[in-house]
Amino acid sequence: MKIIVLDRDGVINQDSDDYIKSAEEFIPIKGSIAAIARLCAAGFKVVVATNQSGLSRKYFDEDQLSEIHHLLCSMVEQAGGIIDGIFYCPHIPDEGCSCRKPKTGLLKQIENEFACKLEGCYFVGDSLKDIQAARSFDCNPILVRTGKGLITEQKLSDTNDVSVPVHDDLANAVSHILGSLDDN
Repeated sequence: MKIIVLDRDGVINQDSDDYIKSAEEFIPIKGSIAAIARLCAAGFKVVVATNQSGLSRKYFDEDQLSEIHHLLCSMVEQAGGIIDGIFYCPHIPDEGCSCRKPKTGLLKQIENEFACKLEGCYFVGDSLKDIQAARSFDCNPILVRTGKGLITEQKLSDTNDVSVPVHDDLANAVSHILGSLDDN
């Protein structure tokens, strides 16, 4: 089974320091929805792993988060794809949970849900937490420059970490992934 893990805010949709609190605030990054549909057409199961501490902070509730995710899934379906699962951590950083990235609880949940191993799969994110979670779980991290990606790219550069492929956005990352499959 080919599976790919995507972060949400900053990878699929525009991020906000004020949090994405409603479906009206959910604005896809140009090309991201079509990129997900392309992954599906190539046989990938697409799952989202996202930190959503706005729940614990009471910025939005479960119903509002569900509406956001329903909108995302509808957009992807209209483009000819499917989101196979959305896994989220509702906790704030100091709650000490096991699911908030960079911890790997969300990835374990994905493995349990799909009876698969994520080792070696792609994990596309825009933050250092995404890269750390991917590495901790032996996934192949890919960084996009959207969202917090430029800041993360600078942090990786400052530590001379050039091992993470970097792409301008999800659409470019997907083109690279699909192109590498064509080469094999």
